[in-house]
Amino acid sequence: MQLIEKLSILADAAKYDASCASSGAPKRSSEGKAGLGSTDGMGICHSYTPDGRCVSLLKVLLTNFCLYDCQYCVNRRSSDVPRARFSPEEVVTLTLDFYKRNCVSGLFLSSGIIRSADYTMEQLVRVAKLLREEHDFRGYIHLKTIPDADPALIAEAGRYADRLSVNIELPTEASLNTLAPEKQIVTIKQAMQTIYTGEQTVFNEPRAPRFAPAGQSTQMIVGADDTDDSTILHGAEALYGNFKLRRVYYSAFSPIPNSPKSVPLAAPPLMREHRLYQADFLLRSYGFSANELFEGPGHLALDIDPKLAWALEHREVFPLDLNRAEPTLIARIPGIGLRTTQRLVDLRRERKIRFEDLARMRCVLAKAKPFFITSDYHPQQADSTSMLLREQLRDRPQPQQMGLWG
Repeated sequence: MQLIEKLSILADAAKYDASCASSGAPKRSSEGKAGLGSTDGMGICHSYTPDGRCVSLLKVLLTNFCLYDCQYCVNRRSSDVPRARFSPEEVVTLTLDFYKRNCVSGLFLSSGIIRSADYTMEQLVRVAKLLREEHDFRGYIHLKTIPDADPALIAEAGRYADRLSVNIELPTEASLNTLAPEKQIVTIKQAMQTIYTGEQTVFNEPRAPRFAPAGQSTQMIVGADDTDDSTILHGAEALYGNFKLRRVYYSAFSPIPNSPKSVPLAAPPLMREHRLYQADFLLRSYGFSANELFEGPGHLALDIDPKLAWALEHREVFPLDLNRAEPTLIARIPGIGLRTTQRLVDLRRERKIRFEDLARMRCVLAKAKPFFITSDYHPQQADSTSMLLREQLRDRPQPQQMGLWG
């Protein structure tokens, strides 16, 4: 098989892994490839470095052959998709070629499981080792680790890769046992612990060799089982707390050709994935806890964002006087972000905040107005019941533009 044929198969097979990409990545589809007008090159994704730079990565699998039969995976053992396999040297050649052509700034490499977990992990590490040691490659490398692999191999991967990821895939042990019986939640978390230990060693011993400086991430598939959003976010919160993950990525389940009956035949609403990303951001950056976003089991609302939903459920907190309120509470006002919060705090050290200041800072006033007070503005309480506000502020589908002839 020609190298370009392998690249076509293995780049397409890698598109289901969201754990290296931003939440704004193009929609993943199981049917067909990019069509007319596509702006994404074959196997190229976008990720973010620790300092916030957006980088383009060559995103491929080492192979889509796999010993496992995970029911949600297009590359499962029982699938009839075309198969291919790169050698480590071929991945190195492709990476360097794309890099020299200024198409990518690095590599994201994952793989199906072949022969054994240790053998597969050895092959992944070999790619990174060849790039770093033989070709002095200083670009960004993200390696997917194999949970059942020897911890020594995972530790070696951390010495060459900028970021490592271990995909937990399904949010509960019961679902993993049902849909991916070859995988175990225990070994997945053990791999995460190995990476976390490596990170902590570097943190505590500055002279220790570098280890995955961009940290670790994981992915949860949403909608392949009946797990609700509350369980998913509580699980993500535990992963952030226990292993200091940089990101949990959420990937809406995409029905695959000839899907087994154990998984849904229809994809969940993509808005559900979007709301989970919004709620995850509240956990990581705004000081929210999963318990604050959910009073019990259930799903996030699809018609309003999680921050607005919390504000409507806690009307006793609002409206907040922006000239007196604690910054952590100001940041919880819908339509006001962290940067604007800091600007407001800086401004009120000089003078009282006025309504026009929020307009000048480009706050989303349509959402924010019912929830704050300034020296010259106070919301009309009579018109601000939670039910009425929800109707006024909920997200509405954008109207479709009429075609030229109809």
